Amino acid sequence: MNTSLSTPVDAPAAPALLHPPLSLYVHLPWCVRKCPYCDFNSHEQRGELPFAAYVDALLADLDHDLPLVWGRTIHSVFFGGGTPSLFPAEAIDAFLQAASARLRFAPNLEITLETNPGTAEHGRFEHYRGAGVNRISFGIQTFDDDTLQRLGRIHDSAEAVAAVALAREAGFDNFNLDLMYALPQQTLAMAERDIERAVALQPSHISHYQLTLEPNTVFAAKPPTGIPDEDTAWEMQEHCQALLAGAGYAQYEVSAYARPGRQCEHNLNYWRFGDYLGIGAGAHGKITLGAEQAILRRWKLKHPAAYLAAAGTPQAIGGDERIEPGRRPFEYMLNALRLNEGFSLTQFERRTGLTRAAIADALATARERGWLQMNGDRVAPTELGRRFTNDVIELFLV
Repeated sequence: MNTSLSTPVDAPAAPALLHPPLSLYVHLPWCVRKCPYCDFNSHEQRGELPFAAYVDALLADLDHDLPLVWGRTIHSVFFGGGTPSLFPAEAIDAFLQAASARLRFAPNLEITLETNPGTAEHGRFEHYRGAGVNRISFGIQTFDDDTLQRLGRIHDSAEAVAAVALAREAGFDNFNLDLMYALPQQTLAMAERDIERAVALQPSHISHYQLTLEPNTVFAAKPPTGIPDEDTAWEMQEHCQALLAGAGYAQYEVSAYARPGRQCEHNLNYWRFGDYLGIGAGAHGKITLGAEQAILRRWKLKHPAAYLAAAGTPQAIGGDERIEPGRRPFEYMLNALRLNEGFSLTQFERRTGLTRAAIADALATARERGWLQMNGDRVAPTELGRRFTNDVIELFLV
C-alpha cells in the first residue's frame, strides 16, 4: 500500500474554516493637510465637511454588508483616517448608536478614535467619551518642532502635550502615541528624546515605527535630505526599544509597545488573522464566510465624492477578492509573524482552512535559519527572525 502524503486517502482532511473574532473599521477620509509621507486614503478638507451625509453613507454601507456577518458579535471599533477628530462628537455618537442597533456589540468593547493634536479642541474629548469612545490614538510622530515642519504636520510639540492633557482631563486613561523614527535629519539622541518625552506623558500604548518612502507620496517623488541609513535606523530602533522596555512598555508587535493589559485589541485582531468589516471611503475588510468555507476581502471606492454617491449599493464596492487556499499561508504570516507571541498551529488551521502540512516546508526552512522557534503547538519568531521579518514572511509565498 502506498502511504505517501500525496495519496488522497492518506492526506489529512482540510479543517473547517471557523469564524474568528470580528471587528469594525470605519474610515473617515478627510484631513486638514496631506502629509508628504502619507499613503493612506486621505483627502484635504475643502470647505465644510458633509458630516451628516457621510454618517448616512456609512450606515447605508453597513446595511449593505450586514448579510456577510449576520449574528456575529463586534469586539472592537476603530475610527481611522484621514483625521477622524475632524468629525464632531455628535457625528461619532450618531454613527455608534445606529451601528449598535444593527450589530451586536460586545460588552465593554474597545472603541478607538485617531486624532491629530492640531485638531483637538477644548471640551471635545469629553464629548467623544460620552459618545462611547474609550481609546484615543494621537498622531504625534515626533516632539521636535523643526522635524514636525519637515514632515508637514499641522501641530507643534506644545499642542501635542496639551492635547494629551485634555484627553486625560476628559477621563481617558487608555491612549496611544504614534511616534516615527529615522526621520529627516534626525539623530540617535533626537530619537531617544522623543521616547523620553512620550513616556513622560504616561500613555498606555506607544506605536514606534520607521519612516518609509511609500510609492505615490510626495516624499517618494522628492525624498527629503538627511534620512538616516539602515544601520543608523536599526541603532535607533534598538536604543528606543530598550528605553521603552525600561519604562514598562513591552513590545508585542514589530512597532507596538504597551503597558500590561493595554495592547490594542483591534490591531491584535488584524494580526491574529481575525475578521473585520471595513466601511467608509477606501476602507478594506476581511470576512470569513463559514457557509461557503471562503475568505473574502472587500474594499470600497476611495474618493469621498464617489463613495458618497454610491454608498449602500454594489457600485460602492471597489473590489471583492477571494483569498485562494494557496495564498492563505502568506496572508496569515503577513500578520501573525509581526507578533512576538507568534501563532499556534491549531489557530493557523482554524483561520485558514488548511492543514499544518501546508506550511511544513517553509516552517522547517525558517527554523533551520534560526528565524522561527517552536514550543509544542506554538510558533514564534526568534530575536533574529524579528530583525528579518519580511524575509521570514516571504518563505510562505508560493
